[in-house]
Amino acid sequence: MTETQHRNGPVFIAGPERSGTSLIYALLASHPNIAMSRRTNLWTHYYNQYGDLRDPANFERCLAMMMRYKRLIKLNPDPERLRREFLGGERTYSRLFALLETHFAEQLGKPRWGDKSLNTERYADPIFAAYPGARILHMLRDPRDRYASSLKRWKVSRSGIGGATALWLTTVRLAERNRKRHPDQYLVVRYEDLAARPEATLREVCAFIGEPYAPEMLSMQGAQQFRDEGGNSSYGQREPGKISASSVGKFRQVLSSRQVAFMQAFSRKSMQAHGYQPDEIRFSMADWVAFVLVEFPANVLRMAAWWGREFYMNRVGRAVPSERIVSEQEAAGANA
Repeated sequence: MTETQHRNGPVFIAGPERSGTSLIYALLASHPNIAMSRRTNLWTHYYNQYGDLRDPANFERCLAMMMRYKRLIKLNPDPERLRREFLGGERTYSRLFALLETHFAEQLGKPRWGDKSLNTERYADPIFAAYPGARILHMLRDPRDRYASSLKRWKVSRSGIGGATALWLTTVRLAERNRKRHPDQYLVVRYEDLAARPEATLREVCAFIGEPYAPEMLSMQGAQQFRDEGGNSSYGQREPGKISASSVGKFRQVLSSRQVAFMQAFSRKSMQAHGYQPDEIRFSMADWVAFVLVEFPANVLRMAAWWGREFYMNRVGRAVPSERIVSEQEAAGANA
């Protein structure tokens, strides 16, 4: 076994925002064998973004930016150790990422590492090529509830129901493709199942990743902040450590009938394939006219714009947002 693999390999959590990725992260982080990092976005922001890392200049640029990224600073990395160990072996992005994660796992005294970063499903193929024993857990949620949760959380949405529909259809397409290509390494976990049957679902997850079920996972003590904040719910604070299915179906209280109708018009087949049943929508004449003449075409354009932006970002890469980068002086102090 190489240094980039731990027993059965790393565990990655995939899926879009508001799909239960933080909940499954908190549960896995409480397993005695698994050290889970959160929101590192290594594959999103760094993979292949600095050229061939066999070139020392490229490696140094990459490492410098990693050490200035707020979400990586939280892992308390040792840049000198990373440099020394990286230069002593294969000089690839996946190995650099694994070294960083392995060091974090060592700090927690755990033998296996994992990472929860949004939209990791985009990188399933290179992840499995780099870590043959890896497992990816893809969180999936009813698209109507997922969008309703994002609206409750952030109040506004630039891309509207059109963009939300495009996002969900894209993540479902990737889930189905990845599961077909890597059936023994890729598991789709529905948020609704985890919320309604947490222990039973966790037992299935543990069997999939090759770990014994640990009852202490349900305590979420390995993710204290998430636990104490009441599970990061968009619908008010919950009792610390409590897992509830109360948010299932909340879209009916948040979304308009026209929003639901639009999403269902494009997502019906995929929704049903994953156990989400469309609602019957009844419009008044005025609502029907507004839907057909105004909202439907406007949201089709938003869908197209979302897909266009995604295509562009897949080609040029996704740089780290400037607000998440600290100055060189701050980085030096944090890594001292």
